[in-house]
This record gives sequence, structure tokens and C-alpha cells, in this order.
Amino acid sequence: MAQSIAADRKSFVMQIIPVMLCFFSMGFVDLVGSATNFVKADLGLSGAQAGFIPSLVFFWFLIFSVPTGILMNKIGRKKTVLFSLLLTLVSLIIPMFHTGYYTMLIAFSLLGIGNAVMQTSLNPLVSGLINPSRLASTLTFGQFVKALASLLAPYLMAWGAAAMMPTLGLGWRVLFPIFGAVCLLSIAALGATPIEEERPDKVTGFKECIVLLQIPFVLLCFLGIMCHVGIDVGTNTFAPQILNEKFGLSVEDAVIGTQIYFYFRTGGCLLGSYFLAKIPAKTFFAFSVLCMLLGMAGLFISPSQGLVLASIACIGFGNSNIFSVIFAQALNRQPNEKNEVSGLMIMGLFGGTVFPLCMGFAQDAVGVAGAVAVMTVGVIYLLYYTTKIKSVNV
Repeated sequence: MAQSIAADRKSFVMQIIPVMLCFFSMGFVDLVGSATNFVKADLGLSGAQAGFIPSLVFFWFLIFSVPTGILMNKIGRKKTVLFSLLLTLVSLIIPMFHTGYYTMLIAFSLLGIGNAVMQTSLNPLVSGLINPSRLASTLTFGQFVKALASLLAPYLMAWGAAAMMPTLGLGWRVLFPIFGAVCLLSIAALGATPIEEERPDKVTGFKECIVLLQIPFVLLCFLGIMCHVGIDVGTNTFAPQILNEKFGLSVEDAVIGTQIYFYFRTGGCLLGSYFLAKIPAKTFFAFSVLCMLLGMAGLFISPSQGLVLASIACIGFGNSNIFSVIFAQALNRQPNEKNEVSGLMIMGLFGGTVFPLCMGFAQDAVGVAGAVAVMTVGVIYLLYYTTKIKSVNV
């Protein structure tokens, strides 16, 4: 018996390591934000031209998430993840040889498509390896690994721009071969790992997938994902503007708001992976939402720069585990339609486009307080969603 348990544990470890490498590769998509600034400077782009680049990422989530759920039914989750990694690898190779505007649009489009496919297929692949009671904590740890890539990207670009130009001629683009090598390693590791998957789900059509939104709890989860991403993108975008408008920080100095958000979100993922395995998901989710609500109140008041930074930290920590809990709840409530539900949840990432647009209009009307008000509506919705979560860790 002991030998059997040890063998099962070893098999699980050998499966989960390649999966976590895939989560790291999933984080490559966040390089687009920092890379856009370098592309704008290199090519002399206008603000509108530069702004169009990152918007492509969220657009592809709307288009490809549900079809990916259907694709998983036909070829399996592991093969779908491998396909997404291949798309990601191609997107990383292209900028190493050419950096024209339309070339970069193609590269970042492929990166966005690959990420949409990866996020849709990797999460349900994990669900087949993990006990349902530990799914939320495992997905949160995956988000922590993903966040490491997000944090690493701007530092690698800055290092390349400062140190690598004389030797490799790549400058900030040295990031692409480094991440490309990791992506290639992920493909090799996952490809060589035997994973026994569940039988394909019965729903195979686009219409049948969308119809799942008629299930009240699935719709609640979909809207919850939209709110999570909207708050995420909104904080990254408008936190520096609050520091600039309220306290006169320069654009360069105001970036500290975004940095603090990412630091606390990354730390929150690591802590969440532990606590979600120990306490009920509903309890931890409620605590996370209250942290965000407290942070939004601080942004409204904004009496001092220190309080604003503390409020951003609260939002980052609180928002770090929202996605994992909602995703796990959705998958475990509809166990026979995991692929399709995963596609719908990832489609909800389109909230990263919807929320900033609404926040922009609100800001034009009443200032940055209007943008904070829009995010607060999202937090209030998540507070309502908390009442619908099962007390057990599913």
C-alpha cells in the first residue's frame, strides 16, 4: 500500500511539473504591455497605433475561447495545450527577425490567440489531475507561477535594452529568445508526459456551449470573471493616473502603482494556494472581496499618497485569487461540460476590454473618481457572488 501511494505521488509530481511550466508560458502574454512602450519608441508610433497592440490580446479571447472548448472535445486537452504552446512559440520567434508595425501586430495576435487557447485548455487539464477539493488552490498556485513570468518580462526587457544591444543586436527583444526557449521546454516536457484524460464531453457545438449561459450559476461565474479582469486591467491603467492627478507624480514615478499591484497580486496567489487548501473557498473569497472593497474606498478618499498605495496593495491582494475560485466553482458545478464551461469562463476575460472603456467614459465625465466607481460596481457584484459559493472547497 505504501509503495502504491509513493508511486502515485511520484506520478502526480511528474505530471504537475510540466503543467506548471505551461502556466509560466501562459504568463508570456503580459509582456505585451511593456513591449508596447518599446515598440512605440522604436517605430515612432502614435498613441492610437500603440494602444491598438495590447487591445488585440483581449479581442482574441472573445473569438477563440468557446471554439477551443469544442476543439478539446475532438482532440483532447493535452493536445490542445500543446497546440497553444506551438502558437506561442511562433509568436515569440517572429519579433526576433523583424519588428515592423504590422509584423508586431501579427506576432502579438498569435500570442493572444495562443494564450486564449492555453487558458481555455490548461485549466480543465489540471482539473483532471487534481481532487476537486484542491482545484482552487492548485489553480491559484498556477496563477502564481504565471505571475512570475509577468513580473520577469519588464526586467528582462530593460536589461536587454541596457546591456545586450552591443552583443546580440536584439536589445529589449532579447526577451523573445529567452521566453522562446522556455516555451520549447514546456512543449517537450508536456509532450513526453503521459496524462490520462477524461472522456470527451458530450456538447460539441458552438450554440450548445453558449446555451450553457442560461444556467444561472454559469452566468454568475461568467460575469464574475468579467469583473475580475475589469478590476485587474482597470487598476493597472488608472492607478498611475490617480497618483499623477492627485499628487503630481511624473508618469515614470507613477508606475509604482502598477508595480505594487503586481507584487501584492503575486504574493496573494502564493498565499492563496496555501489557504484555499486549508479553509473554505467561500470564506477566503469573502475576505478577498472585502480587501478590494477596502481598497476602492481608499482610492475614493485619496487623502495621502501612502494610503493610495496601500489601497492599491489591498486591491492587488484581494483580486489575486478571484479567478481561481470562480473557475473552480464553475468547473465543479458542471463536471460533464468542463471543456465548454472553460471556454465560456475564458471568454469572460473580454471584460478587460469592456471595463476600461466604461471607466474611460466615467473619467471624462467626473475624473478618476468615476473610473474608481466603475471598478467598485464590479467589486459589489463579486460581493453578491460570494453568497452563491458553496461552503466547501469546490
